[in-house]
Amino acid sequence: MKIELYLKEKELSLYEKIIVNSIKVRVEKIQARGGVVALSGGIDSSLVAVLAHRALGDNLLCLIMPEEGVSPEEDTEHALKIVNKFNIKYKIIPINKAVEWFSKSFPEGEFKEQARRMAIANTKPRVRMILNYLYANAMGGIVIGTSNKTELLLGYGTKFGDMAADIYPIGDLYKTQVWQLAEHVGIPTEIIRKKPSAGLWKGQTDEEELGHTYYEIDRVLYALVELELSVRETSEFLGIDEEAVLDIYKRVISSEHKRKPPTITRLSKMCLDKDWRYPVERY
Repeated sequence: MKIELYLKEKELSLYEKIIVNSIKVRVEKIQARGGVVALSGGIDSSLVAVLAHRALGDNLLCLIMPEEGVSPEEDTEHALKIVNKFNIKYKIIPINKAVEWFSKSFPEGEFKEQARRMAIANTKPRVRMILNYLYANAMGGIVIGTSNKTELLLGYGTKFGDMAADIYPIGDLYKTQVWQLAEHVGIPTEIIRKKPSAGLWKGQTDEEELGHTYYEIDRVLYALVELELSVRETSEFLGIDEEAVLDIYKRVISSEHKRKPPTITRLSKMCLDKDWRYPVERY
């Protein structure tokens, strides 16, 4: 029993082909005319943009949507480096005015400041989601998500925000494997080595917010999910403090709602009751 996160060269080539083909098949199956990727300049969106371009060519549009003054200028520079290097169509749309409108519509003093801050921060990926679908609808395309397996398992994303998509091409790749595949397809080194950030506020980084490194998180998730070990077994197997493993485990459990469609209140048993009548007049 061992952790098998690192992919061999043959596996990287195979995974690249599978992901590219999955995007093609998805678009063809629903008779769409292309796709939209939100390109932040980070490693996940950069990798998805390159793979989606190999699948769709000129039928791919990347939206670069910085919040000026908050999003690092480096991120926009990196996003432009990707579209220029791989010859991908793109548009730059700052989201400041939309975020400002929502912020002003949200009264101060009614909620605790930390809660208000997080609510507004989560508005940003939802604004970007609206723009993704605005363009996808107009061009008859799909929204191609950029979440990886680590983020999806942790629920590290905004519901109906950056997690809203029609396909997750890298949704079965751990962050560790994303770094590998990104290098394999030619993503620039400075993007691969950059500290991952959701860009929710100035100076925010994923690992600082999560409280663990991705290296540690991926190993724990692999043990819990792939090897089906318990929290205690994972702690002993990896030599990691049990509290750290438990924290990651709790994140997976508490975020389950983000990985499933909204819960439906089941009422179908009512239909079996002979005295039950349909409450709406039928024509």
